[in-house]
Amino acid sequence: MCFLGISIICSVSSSFAFDKKSGGDTSVRKEGANAFSLPAGNLPLTKRLDFSVGNSFFRNPWVSSPASTDARDGLGPLFNTNGCQNCHIKDGRGHPPEEGDVHAVSMLIRLSIPAITPEQKKAFIIDGVIPEPTYGGQLQDFAVHDKAPEGQIGITYTEFPVSFSDGTKVMLRKPTISISDLGYGPLHPDTQMSARVAPPMIGLGLLESIPDTTLLEWADEDDADNDGISGKVNRVWDVRTQTFALGKFGWKAGQPNLMQQNAAAFNGDVGLTSTLFPNENCTTKQTICQDLPNGGSPEVSDNILKFVEFYSQHLAVPIRRNINDPMVEKGKELFLKSDCQSCHKTNITTEERSGLPALSKQTIHPYTDLLLHDMGPGLADNRPEYLANGREWRTQPLWGIGYTKEVNNHTYFLHDGRARSLMEAVLWHGGEAEASKQKVLDFNQQEREALVAFLNSL
Repeated sequence: MCFLGISIICSVSSSFAFDKKSGGDTSVRKEGANAFSLPAGNLPLTKRLDFSVGNSFFRNPWVSSPASTDARDGLGPLFNTNGCQNCHIKDGRGHPPEEGDVHAVSMLIRLSIPAITPEQKKAFIIDGVIPEPTYGGQLQDFAVHDKAPEGQIGITYTEFPVSFSDGTKVMLRKPTISISDLGYGPLHPDTQMSARVAPPMIGLGLLESIPDTTLLEWADEDDADNDGISGKVNRVWDVRTQTFALGKFGWKAGQPNLMQQNAAAFNGDVGLTSTLFPNENCTTKQTICQDLPNGGSPEVSDNILKFVEFYSQHLAVPIRRNINDPMVEKGKELFLKSDCQSCHKTNITTEERSGLPALSKQTIHPYTDLLLHDMGPGLADNRPEYLANGREWRTQPLWGIGYTKEVNNHTYFLHDGRARSLMEAVLWHGGEAEASKQKVLDFNQQEREALVAFLNSL
């Protein structure tokens, strides 16, 4: 089963291995706020300059045009942030807005409408969603030159209790999203909204290097083995090759590779064009992109995209900690007892990558199968994306999750940051993870603490 990042509970395997170096030879020994920001441990010195250059374009802000800084101009005119690092804080996990925050900053809202007409259904096959007609596929809550942003994101919570078998209660909070101060007219009445916080950047190149054949071997869409788990691959449009490919990135596995993931984020989040996404992120109902100067065509060169790709491929996973602690050992047993590893896979070998020797043939322990799983009505956003329906999410990797507090100064988990702790994240899971969650609900306090200790050791 699956439960935690959006899936951290799953089924047992006698060969399940827990290794201190979750990222294989790419793993590094680092603690503190910069634990997610080091290059792969086996990256040659000759390639570390490429990593640093990519880091500079990931970290430093972009500016609006015209500007003397022509390598980093073209921001917006509609955008969510002026730099990647603002959402992936310290290369780590984003968070929902705190009370009193004017902007969501590291959380964004995806927008779409149902595919109803034949034209929409045909477009859905290629695009994966039907963007909201006025505001597009994502709400931008910033704009340049004192222009009107698309709107402001609001979020409120309703709390309710969940009880363990021993009577202990945990309060869960359910978010309700709202959008105010709409700058370009009303939303379509059937608008589907989904809040997303930025995920951690570590180990992405290793995930990209998991062979497609491995994912297809794991997939069991019809639950042929009757174990209650029916993970499936997402099949998404590869803009560069103009073909369908397996989805690996994004909360619903909606992007096929890091190059496209990065280019889509530059376009949707920062308002920057590239050869992959040459159009500004304005709809035909918005003239702001036509009225203001841009940063050239494209605004992000292929060379910059390659440096950012290299950087995002080689951010290292820090090693596990406290693996010999008796509490952690007990938590590992409970993790297995709860059938967590059917979705949170480990002991995976990456494929040979031409020109990327640091990522090739590594034995890794990411605790994910990168497949889509039905996580029940509680986590449903009711917004499909390619083959992912409104209840399905990609299994989140768990490696490095115990570093979240020291890197990002919070412990908010799940796709929208609703969970304020690892245990809250566990208790949100249903659907294919329901049986595993019920086992956790039977744990006593010491067992619950042991399970969390194990998760924090990752």
